[in-house]
Amino acid sequence: MLITLLFVALLAFYVAWNLGANDVANAMGTSVGSKAVTLKQALIIAGVLEFTGAVLFGHEVTETLATKIANPALFAATPQIFVTGMVTVLISCGVWLQIATSRGLPVSSSHAVVGAIAGFSWVALGVNAIDWSSIGLITIGWVLTPLISGAIAALFYSQIKHWILDQPNQVVQLQEWIPWLSTLLLGVFGVIVLPSLTEPLTNFVIELGFNIPAYDIPLLTGTVAAVGLTIISWRQLKQTKEVFLTSQSPIPNPVEKLFARFQLLSACFVAFAHGSNDVGNAIAPLAAIVYINRTGSVPTDGITIPIWILILGGAGIVGGLAVWGKKVIATIGENIIALQPSSGFCAELATATTILIASRLGLPVSTSHALVGGVVGIGIVQNIKSIKFQTLKGIAAAWLITIPVSAVLSAAIFSIARILFL
Repeated sequence: MLITLLFVALLAFYVAWNLGANDVANAMGTSVGSKAVTLKQALIIAGVLEFTGAVLFGHEVTETLATKIANPALFAATPQIFVTGMVTVLISCGVWLQIATSRGLPVSSSHAVVGAIAGFSWVALGVNAIDWSSIGLITIGWVLTPLISGAIAALFYSQIKHWILDQPNQVVQLQEWIPWLSTLLLGVFGVIVLPSLTEPLTNFVIELGFNIPAYDIPLLTGTVAAVGLTIISWRQLKQTKEVFLTSQSPIPNPVEKLFARFQLLSACFVAFAHGSNDVGNAIAPLAAIVYINRTGSVPTDGITIPIWILILGGAGIVGGLAVWGKKVIATIGENIIALQPSSGFCAELATATTILIASRLGLPVSTSHALVGGVVGIGIVQNIKSIKFQTLKGIAAAWLITIPVSAVLSAAIFSIARILFL
């Protein structure tokens, strides 16, 4: 069994590697496309934050995928079939993600893993082995994700365009808006993530005898961070403006240069959000197999995800991003619309908001759906003719075929494995 677990762990790492190569482009593609960061900087930043998000917040989605796609009660008498099925899920997902990455297509890893689990379940025990209510809920999430992200991005960008970019004195307008932008940027992250991150500190303070409300420390932390970001941004804007006015050679517009800094922060939040949501796609089968190995039974409800599994998934994502992530970054960042830091900031903030909310709800949504929706939302506000619909057609086609391809792959591999090993 130890050899089996080692083999499954390597397979999970392989899926996470391919997931990092493909999906992490969603976190950094727009930042690279708008020239806010270099590719090398993007790879380093995304690597750190993807790993952090996966380890700290990856358990909710992992739990959903491990226990709520296949109907676990039907596998209770035959845990070995469930284990074999989860192994085929890892193989089929890894192979399909690698094929898509080699062609620069930003497919959805959540599509792949849900399709693969459904495929082997159907072959193993029939159509009733699939938990259709969970599939329906996840599908609704997939449909709503690009619409919600696109609407948020369009709302953010239309306001920035109206109040800052279209004004005769952009620098003065931006100066007035910096506190609000700082609050918005850190508020989105803070409301969703800070309560969990600061929970140990809150508990420690309560143990010391200070009976404070649970949200006091997160609110204080977020407020201090927003004020600090505002002050730093005012100073940077002033320095950039002075250089811009006195320099003889052309330098970046001071407004877009400051937005590039904001975009970098929003990209960090997207990377964190992606790690928290999509790591489950790689490690859920491994988590289910480890549970069966430990208890001898199929997980039918919530399960505890060992920290080493989350670390394994995070490490795989980082490795794949570093080695293979360049192609898909180019597709997302450069081949849908031309992005400036101001528009890239809005697309990424909308994506992070959508994905972090989904992670908190335990829904395995698609980060590529969210970011592509956000970028298209920006394009609609700017000029709908600027959107490269040919690129979108290729992305949409990859999304649509991922579910049936991964389902058929998984069903075929499972059928062969059942003949050979069961």
